[in-house]
Amino acid sequence: MADAFGFHALQLGLPQLDGLRANRMPHRWVASDSLILPEALPAPPPADDVSTTLVGEQPVQLHCEFDALPFPSASLDLVLMPHTLELAADPHQALREAERVLVPDGRLLITGFNPASLWGLRQRAGQARLRMGLRRGRSTLMPSAGEFIGYWRLRDWLRLLGFELEAGRFGCWRPPCRSERWLQRFAWIEPLGSHWWPVLGAVYEIAAVKRVRGMRLVGLARRELKTARQGRAVAAQRRREPADAIAEVHDA
Repeated sequence: MADAFGFHALQLGLPQLDGLRANRMPHRWVASDSLILPEALPAPPPADDVSTTLVGEQPVQLHCEFDALPFPSASLDLVLMPHTLELAADPHQALREAERVLVPDGRLLITGFNPASLWGLRQRAGQARLRMGLRRGRSTLMPSAGEFIGYWRLRDWLRLLGFELEAGRFGCWRPPCRSERWLQRFAWIEPLGSHWWPVLGAVYEIAAVKRVRGMRLVGLARRELKTARQGRAVAAQRRREPADAIAEVHDA
């Protein structure tokens, strides 16, 4: 986020994660579709934090619906969606709204849980146990609301909306564990997973750029067209003299 250039940035959802903290844009918003409690917001950075000298003021908190953003079309330079599509009521419309408010060549960053991972399999098993009424399935490791969207499926959605995929990354190849102690024990799997089975990471991130199709003549073609327009001759209509008109009448 520190390298994203522009003037207006928006984060949709998950206000507990200050994703725009390192961003340098002067106008930043953090939107939520539910009322944001003060204790749910991230604590302000300390005074000696280097990031405070980069970003200045904190982002403005905004309450709105993700499928009807209160921004005009082509007005934002950056839209950050941390797990927004998974928890949105209509993920297709939320993605279309993000495309609408982005300027041409604006950037879109999406993070999500990968259903094709050990964490995704554990999540589906826990939800199945919960639907069956089994006691062991009452709690899940990840949020039970919403639906996880696959990495390749989301890429197809972005291409249909005219986005150009800039980068895609995966992370967290450790097996699902509740204890921080066991997560640290499986830390040796991370370098192996990033090398041998990268697409099986529990979390993925997609960076895309909005492209607007158009035609513009540049260089030699534009100069040739200008020369052709200047070289056109306008044919002037010859004015008939009165003597010519009288001669035609006598001949008739």
